[in-house]
Amino acid sequence: MPGSLSILSFAPFKTLFAALALLFVLAQPAAAQISFKPTAEAVQEDKLLNALKEGDKISGRVSIPDGNAANLIQPAGRDWRDFHRSKLPWIGGIAILGMLAALAVFLMVRGRIRIEQGFSGKTMLRFASFERFTHWLTASCFIVLALSGLNVSFGRTLILPVFGPEAFATMSAWAKLAHNYLAFPFMLGLVIMFLIWVRDNIPGKLDIEWIKHGGGLFSKGGGHTPAKRFNAGQKGVFWIVIVGGALMSVSGWFLLFPYLPGNVTALQLWTVIHAVIAMLFIAAMLAHIYIGSIGMEGAFDAMGTGEVDLNWAKEHHSLWVEEQQAKGEAPSNGTARAVPAE
Repeated sequence: MPGSLSILSFAPFKTLFAALALLFVLAQPAAAQISFKPTAEAVQEDKLLNALKEGDKISGRVSIPDGNAANLIQPAGRDWRDFHRSKLPWIGGIAILGMLAALAVFLMVRGRIRIEQGFSGKTMLRFASFERFTHWLTASCFIVLALSGLNVSFGRTLILPVFGPEAFATMSAWAKLAHNYLAFPFMLGLVIMFLIWVRDNIPGKLDIEWIKHGGGLFSKGGGHTPAKRFNAGQKGVFWIVIVGGALMSVSGWFLLFPYLPGNVTALQLWTVIHAVIAMLFIAAMLAHIYIGSIGMEGAFDAMGTGEVDLNWAKEHHSLWVEEQQAKGEAPSNGTARAVPAE
């Protein structure tokens, strides 16, 4: 009203109202903090600690359909991480380095397994083109899968310090792509190998005798046990490849499609299976590669050209040679080849 004095025109009242407004504003967060302040009864730390000790999951509440998102802490995950960081490198190191050491000792003590009668200059077909294609398809994929997989376990320790972080990151990215996509032709090779060779790899009585005599691998004076197309050692390698490859394929399939196992715990189990089988698989294949290359004279020809020397075949697969000759599939003259001077 004109001429009247407003109460707000007095400085003391202005100051009082400003102070009250400020107090009101500041009091709201304080009140909220006081009303929602967690207490010992609300948190129940002793229950959380007991749950961790007993290996139970610590879960909260979520409003989304995925109930697994409510898991705040999963103690099994710590065990899984500890396995990959500490135990798996030891398993791989003992298996792979142990096999390499054993093969080195075997080569020094036994030496290369020679053809006792020397090269005959005649050969006979052992593996057809399709069989060799299947073998090398599976073998080449396995080598890349093994190297890229070992990079996961040992690359950070062995490769990263040598090549540096940028080169290691680039190499690991390409290795991951190779590992993922070459898994499919590897699995295809396993299926074909099983179909074309399972009939000749059924264990029999002859295999027991072969094992008793060590297949003639440990005696330089001969003593080869008669065998058909595949001896006990080769049958063992075949079933290691089939069974080990099947386990690697199933576990790897779950790793490629992690939603299939259904939960994190099952996925962690499959990663452990995949890693352990891989280490043992690689160790076994090192022995196979050794005996099929530098370990045994004339052995590489079987998968190299498909034809083996007649004397080699008679020494290692005498019953198979007789079967082939009875079928007329082994020509009497054979195919001439150069005989190395030794």
